[in-house]
This record gives sequence, structure tokens and C-alpha cells, in this order.
Amino acid sequence: MTGSQGKGSAASVERLCALAGASRASFYRDWARTAPGREETELRDVIQRAVLACKHYGYRRITAELRRQGWAVNHKRVLRIMREDNLLCLRKPAFKPATTDADHAWRIWPNLARKVRPMAANRLWVADITYVRLAEEFIYLAVILDAFSRKVIGWAMADHLKASLAIAALEMALAGREVKPGELIHHSDRGVQYACGDYIERLERAGIQPSMSRAGCPYDNAMAESFMKTLKAEEVDAGEYRDLAQARDAIAGFIDHVYNRQRLHSALDYRPPEEYELIHKPVIRRPSDHDLTATTVP
Repeated sequence: MTGSQGKGSAASVERLCALAGASRASFYRDWARTAPGREETELRDVIQRAVLACKHYGYRRITAELRRQGWAVNHKRVLRIMREDNLLCLRKPAFKPATTDADHAWRIWPNLARKVRPMAANRLWVADITYVRLAEEFIYLAVILDAFSRKVIGWAMADHLKASLAIAALEMALAGREVKPGELIHHSDRGVQYACGDYIERLERAGIQPSMSRAGCPYDNAMAESFMKTLKAEEVDAGEYRDLAQARDAIAGFIDHVYNRQRLHSALDYRPPEEYELIHKPVIRRPSDHDLTATTVP
């Protein structure tokens, strides 16, 4: 006889035992002996499926995912099972070419974002540029995130580090968000792409206040750096791209379908960015798939 303890009334258990010719005591002894093992096996199966679906999740995010599925389980138990089943993810650091050139004559803007904690969307944007390795060369990715939800709102890729790369990502962000002049800070490092006249002119035309990190302090732009680390670990380092077009398609899918819509963020109470924004009733629209894949860089 099988079943979960607590399901059904005591009278129904007693009736079933009578029909089976067994005592209630023997029923509960059998339950105590077999049910926990069945539950452990089922939990292991669910954890393995979750790890296969989210290969780069650690035990804390797997725990959050299980709770979203209705499992009452704590992170210590998930960690034990993942360790026993060799399911803990390992991240391999990769070579990182320089993408920031701060040796220029353009104005360095003060850091306005250092102590800002945005309470709504479109109050603080953070921007950064990173490299993506192809088979025989490097290409470059510029991104802009909304610091309130960690959502990627603009991005662009090119085979160069000209200012037009960063401007293309900015144009995507402006096209997909409702920006009120004077309410938004744009924070970046001191790279020439963000300090140059063309980029600053576009920010000022939109009523956005520039902000830049302190010299030699990557922690000032930690949110953008964190996204780049996630992108590398969960998409770029696991793929082999033939050319710019293939890399653009793959990264577009990761940003739009995985990072923005599915990936759980510990800073967002383990919710995806789009879900977090919906809960907090933003007055924005999500860029369409066409918007995310049609960005061109001069």
C-alpha cells in the first residue's frame, strides 16, 4: 500500500487498512520506511532536470527554481544532493582583451551613480563593452542595463570599438524605453566611446545625465560587469561562433529569451528582470524580437 501521510481522513485510512487486512500501525510504519526514500528520489530527479535546463545555475538559484515549482526545500539540502550527484557548476576564467581606453582628452564626468539606489525603472542605466571570441578574431558587444531590474534594454555588436558601437546600443535603449528628461542617469566607465562628443551629445539631447566611474575602480560599474560575467559563463564560453552574424543571433536569443525572461536574479528576489518590472508596474514597453535582432552598427 502506498500514499503520502496526511492525505485523506483518518477514517479513510482506517477503511483502507480494513479492506487490505492490515492494521493502521503497520500502514504508518510502512509509510515511514518507504515514503521519505521516494520523496528523495523524486527530488533528485527534479533537481537533475532543473540543472539540465539551467546548466549554469548554482545551488541557490536551483533552490529558488524548485520553490517556484512548489517544492518546500532549503538550500542546504539542495547543495548536498547536487554535491553528491556531481551537479555543481564550475566556471572557467578566460583571457580578456582590453576594451576600455581612458587615455583621452574628453571630459570625465563625475560619478553620480555611486550611492544611487533606483526605486523605479528609467532612473539609472549602466553601460559597458566586452569582447566576444570568434574562431579567428575578437568582436565586441556593447550593452545597457536598467539598474532597477537588471534588464538588458539595449545592445549592439561590431568588429570594432568605435563610438558608433556604443551609440547603437544607446539608440536601442532609447527606442524601447520611455525616458523623461532630467530623471535618468547614464553610468559607464571612462572609455573614449562613452566620453566622446557624439555619445555625450546624444545623452544630452535625450535629457540624460552622464556619470562615470572613478579611475581604476571597476566596482563603480559592478552591475554591468556582473552581466558580462554571466553572459560569458552561460552563453559565450559554451559556444563556438563562426562569424559575427552567428554570434549576434546566439547572444540575441540569450539576452531576450534567457536572461531577461527566464534567468532568476538573487538581487530581484529570484525573479527574472521582465517579471520584476511587471510586478512593479513600469511604464515601458519591451523591445520586440525584431528590435533586438535588427540593430546595425555603422
